[in-house]
Amino acid sequence: MKERISILGCGWLGLPLGRYLVEQGFSVSGSSTDSDKFDELRQSGITPFRIALEPELTGDDVSEFLQSDILIINIPPQRRQDIVDYHQAQFAALLPALRQSSVSKVVFVSSTSVYPALNRKVTERDAHNPESPSGRALLAVEEMFSREASFRTTVLRFCGLIGYDRNPVKILGRLSSIGNAHQPVNLVHRDDCIRIICEVIRQGVWGKVFNACSPGHPSRRAYYGEAAKLSGQTLPPDGEGGKDDPFKIIDSTCLEEALGYRFLVPDPLHLPS
Repeated sequence: MKERISILGCGWLGLPLGRYLVEQGFSVSGSSTDSDKFDELRQSGITPFRIALEPELTGDDVSEFLQSDILIINIPPQRRQDIVDYHQAQFAALLPALRQSSVSKVVFVSSTSVYPALNRKVTERDAHNPESPSGRALLAVEEMFSREASFRTTVLRFCGLIGYDRNPVKILGRLSSIGNAHQPVNLVHRDDCIRIICEVIRQGVWGKVFNACSPGHPSRRAYYGEAAKLSGQTLPPDGEGGKDDPFKIIDSTCLEEALGYRFLVPDPLHLPS
């Protein structure tokens, strides 16, 4: 029998992920804080639950939601003054329920904001002293889950998510200038995110930390320049940030080798239409 999967956070990534898992034959439960989304979840074959971390764990029958073998956590830090403490409190509230559940494996969706700008390629070993509050919040929760003995966690550090409505052509029309125009982009398509999560589950690769970023890293100017060429829009001028500003290039070699994974969209300059 296929393993049962629960997805905590059925938003822009979680909903199509759940739909894809259902198509692969998994039994999927999904959470949202908005009950208006329940019909869409049901139509996708996902059993809906209203689950919130505020930071206390509240909502529908949490124990029923966690009657799964695998939990996928896709809850980004909220933008607030106490973001680090609040994000840790959210998941500290979830842990007791998880320990009492049937969940034995967790996929924790994190972010490459855990890395500082080191002016070079960064690997999974470089997560120290994040510069952004969201990066500090995520790294603290990563460590919290990785230490937990009652289940095994694989952390996936996604970079900037693109695809579908998150398309440079649409963004270009809202830009008055291109900030950090010479910096390399670190982007990954939603379809790749979904396939990577599914490969972790299919291959049973647990207790690991992986970067997930397309291998191509054009400059921001080249990225939006391609969008301007395709759409006939005018490319805005360069904004703040020069060639000497700090940068980072996310290296996903570890993921590619461990999973034998090849990116569906290896170069952000050539997005599927």
